[in-house]
Amino acid sequence: MNALRDVVAASRPFSWINTAYPFAAGYLLATGGRVDALFVVGTLYFLIPYNLLMYGINDVFDYESDLRNPRKGGIEGALVPRDQAKIAHRRILWAAALTNVPFLAWLLLQGDLAANVTLGVVVFLVVAYSAPVLRFKERAFVDSFTSAMHFLGPLLYALVLLDVPLNGPSVWPVLVAFLLWGAASQAFGAVQDVTADREAGLGSVATVVGARATVVLAFLAYLVAAAVLALLPWPGNLAAILPIPYALNVARFRTITDDDAPRANAGWRTFLWLNLVTGFLVTMLLIAMNL
Repeated sequence: MNALRDVVAASRPFSWINTAYPFAAGYLLATGGRVDALFVVGTLYFLIPYNLLMYGINDVFDYESDLRNPRKGGIEGALVPRDQAKIAHRRILWAAALTNVPFLAWLLLQGDLAANVTLGVVVFLVVAYSAPVLRFKERAFVDSFTSAMHFLGPLLYALVLLDVPLNGPSVWPVLVAFLLWGAASQAFGAVQDVTADREAGLGSVATVVGARATVVLAFLAYLVAAAVLALLPWPGNLAAILPIPYALNVARFRTITDDDAPRANAGWRTFLWLNLVTGFLVTMLLIAMNL
């Protein structure tokens, strides 16, 4: 039971929906609501194995910095005791491999070259974000782009898998805005970790440009995302309202400094709950658009 608990905790159950929903929504919209084996397997993959791969690798290779981070050990990141870490980390990596390989093998058999390349890039970015040597999370601005692709990727894969033109007037604004939302969210999330990351010798967009500048960049990215969504055909352009609460949330920390950066955790916790409310509103909007 302890082994299962460590593995499940590493996958961040609170955040499972954030990656499964984009794939499922994109698939259903593109097929007119078709529920088939590809939909079920793809949704299950992006619900659990994908998150275990993404967050499990992060927990293992960010362990030393996580020990210095007071927010770790709950829904924001699993943290096992040091005397159990070696065994627990090995278990997490094996679980990530054993759960991902069968799903990926099956999905690769279903798609064409474009879909398979897309899936390969999405999974590569998940691994590259935290894995040794690559460590995209330590490359300023690359970290924000890569993290954004973790959430945009499942939607992008669904659209490519189903041959949906990405330049359509109802598609490209969603993709661009989603990318901006994801990058802004990662950047703001990095603000609260400035102290712990610097003590551990880790880089991020926040440690490079500073806490206050990162908050400003996140705020602007949310506003641009809203402007892009306003270009959608009616009633899709109502989605332009959705990034505004995120912008207001980060704006509360416009006077933050590197020394008091950990207080941004309050905004990050608000962000986690905003995701649930936004998911509900997106669902209602999608229903309204397809009535």
